[in-house]
Amino acid sequence: MYLNSIRLALLVTSLVEVAPRPILQSDQARDDLDPYPGKPRVTFRPDGTFKLTMFSDLHYGENPWDVWGPEQDLNSTRLMNTVLKDEQPDYVVLNGDLITGENTFRENSTTLIDKIVAPLNAVKVPFSSTQGNHDNQANISHAEEILREQKVAPLSYTRMAPTGVGGVGGPGNYWVPVYKQKTDASPALILWFFDSRGGFSLGANSTSVSDWVDTSVAEWLGSETRAMNAAWGPAEKRGALAFVHIPPSIATDLQSNLDSESEPGLNADSLAGEGSVQATTIASDSDKDNVFWDAVNENIKNLHAVFSGHGMTNLLCRNGSILPAIQIMGTNGALVTSRKM
Repeated sequence: MYLNSIRLALLVTSLVEVAPRPILQSDQARDDLDPYPGKPRVTFRPDGTFKLTMFSDLHYGENPWDVWGPEQDLNSTRLMNTVLKDEQPDYVVLNGDLITGENTFRENSTTLIDKIVAPLNAVKVPFSSTQGNHDNQANISHAEEILREQKVAPLSYTRMAPTGVGGVGGPGNYWVPVYKQKTDASPALILWFFDSRGGFSLGANSTSVSDWVDTSVAEWLGSETRAMNAAWGPAEKRGALAFVHIPPSIATDLQSNLDSESEPGLNADSLAGEGSVQATTIASDSDKDNVFWDAVNENIKNLHAVFSGHGMTNLLCRNGSILPAIQIMGTNGALVTSRKM
């Protein structure tokens, strides 16, 4: 499991059960862009800071038939409890591969979500999740995890995209507004969450699922940002962070040009390997995530950083000199990629 805390100064730091009607982005009113009318507004602290903690690649349910599998789940829960107590974040992100779906049983796979969110429920901290390639498997899907999370976690802000957005196996594309004060008319920060898909489809005849953010997300992203600009003014007035489980393919360049002194971090897992970044599991899929990344560049202004998981023994942070989408008030931002150790 990988975790990170960041602070913005204005530091951003069972059986599949029938669930209530899911929260869809099409439910939101375009006139006021309020996607969470029934939940508390997420806000900065009175001192103008916002602390965010990220847990990546928790992989609950791995090897349940061995002693070490359940013990690792207990260790992850203990660590989450410790970090939440010490860090006291304003918001938490679970950044993909919540569950090792290929090791779970269809009869109880979604109930692992209950264990994962229990520490968050206990401290009543708002949170969001992305899903990863291990969350799409024959016994579980991204959609089922999202539905379960919405059912058992009152302060989950995770949503599913409107019908037709995200492609096969990729419903988890959404955004969360963060306000400086509860009474503000417009947010100071937007948290963007993208579904990089991957893994396999549900069922006995399971087939592989494309491992990149679907091109349909690009059009949706443009539509959402245009609505935000119309309602709240120019995007430069708002900050942004983005979260996606599998790193975009441009992250390969990030690694090849790292400076170990100015950009320190763990760097033991090559991003040039098959499936290490988006659209690389099959050679003919190369660069198919570019439509998504181009849309990020075009539409999300003032983007502080993009956070991903997935890479086995990496903790990389690279400034925005090669990542034109990532700019912080005229200075370079960062792309961070990490994975369970």
